[in-house]
Amino acid sequence: MAGETSLGKLLGSLSPELNPGRYVFCSVASDSPLDVQTIIGSFREAEGLTLILAQEEADRLGLNYDYVAAWITLSVHSALAAVGLTAAFASTLAAANISCNVVAGFYHDHLFVAAADAERAMAVLHQLAANQAQE
Repeated sequence: MAGETSLGKLLGSLSPELNPGRYVFCSVASDSPLDVQTIIGSFREAEGLTLILAQEEADRLGLNYDYVAAWITLSVHSALAAVGLTAAFASTLAAANISCNVVAGFYHDHLFVAAADAERAMAVLHQLAANQAQE
């Protein structure tokens, strides 16, 4: 099933869900032996392999991190070719002084916001969806 591309429909049906737990971004050598079942996300960079992990898993592995995040999933099935969704929620969160790191999955967008901002971010995203639904 193809994802939604209409920005109005996407914003009106964001359906943000706060995943339980706290998450961190770490960097390891590209050839590090890791259990892929514990990795939430990864991206290969010239400097190493960036990992997104549960904080307790990073602690168990002795990995360094400096940003502890909450993980919000936008439940709407957004198409990878959709235009404007990231800009809309990122600018709305920025206006509320909430940083946002975005990972696009095949079906959903995943937002990592500072753990301390999780509830505010959820409220802002719900309001964004409600405002769109009223239009």
